[in-house]
Amino acid sequence: MLYKMKNLKLTLSILQENLAICRLNNDESLPKWILSGSFISYTRAKNELSIICPEENIPVEVKSEKGWRAIKIESTLDFSMTGVLASLASPLAEEKISIFVISTFDTDYILVKKENLKKAVRILKQFCIIKM
Repeated sequence: MLYKMKNLKLTLSILQENLAICRLNNDESLPKWILSGSFISYTRAKNELSIICPEENIPVEVKSEKGWRAIKIESTLDFSMTGVLASLASPLAEEKISIFVISTFDTDYILVKKENLKKAVRILKQFCIIKM
């Protein structure tokens, strides 16, 4: 069952870089290699430091999962809106496409493995506008 937002057609765009999700120890400083590229995100939690950045930036010794592409929600979404991510995640889950979500103050990004990007775009085009 597709979970659709009522009266809302989202515009999505595909970021061009191949990204990776990295794991470092929570007490490590932010490494300089994350600072280049058009997309970076990091989260420090009690047990880890997670970094998302262009995969070519990552040193070989760093634990990482490479091969991700980002789909950006182009609209700035009000914090009171509910179900936006569910409307995108549910149809992808139904087709067995795993996602990794990053939210910023203004928008959300859904990461999919690059081998699933075409299928994800085909699914999301059913109810979203996709800018390539």
